[in-house]
Amino acid sequence: MGDLIMVEFKLNIANPKTNKCVQQAITEPATDSLIGLKIGDKVKGDSFGMAGYEFEITGGSDFCGFPMRKGVLGERKKLLAEKGVGFRKSVRGIRKRKTVCGETITKKIVQVNLKILKEGKQKLGSSDAQEQAPAKEEVSAEKPKEKKAEEKPKEAKLEAPKEKKAEEKPKEEPKAEAKK
Repeated sequence: MGDLIMVEFKLNIANPKTNKCVQQAITEPATDSLIGLKIGDKVKGDSFGMAGYEFEITGGSDFCGFPMRKGVLGERKKLLAEKGVGFRKSVRGIRKRKTVCGETITKKIVQVNLKILKEGKQKLGSSDAQEQAPAKEEVSAEKPKEKKAEEKPKEAKLEAPKEKKAEEKPKEEPKAEAKK
């Protein structure tokens, strides 16, 4: 009864040569090869459908979004952090209590970050990247049109109060002159 949950990982695969990242999802049979591994371990891509590739695990996050941190044992801990993963330093000397995940990949991990050490024959995500690129361009092209339509009524509203203020000022001035 405990294994009814379907384990799925989102892999963020970074290529240090091109400085680009590819996202890919893997499901139950392929995820078994990653469960139990730690940050810094090497993984062969053959186990989840990427023949010839070799990866290094660089991090990840769990189902709540807490980042994995090297050197932390267990599933989730609260640390008093000065620097490192899960902490942004704003002022010198500041320490904060932050929640992070352990360094071991478990079934509660959702995202795994990988770095390519050795490339295979086939390109990663070439068909996925071509399908996603036009969709992003279309969305960005639609947003400015909506903003322009929204801005016009706002400008008309702003202009009307300015005219009223201009009309009120001459009325006040004759009263001041009459008192003198």
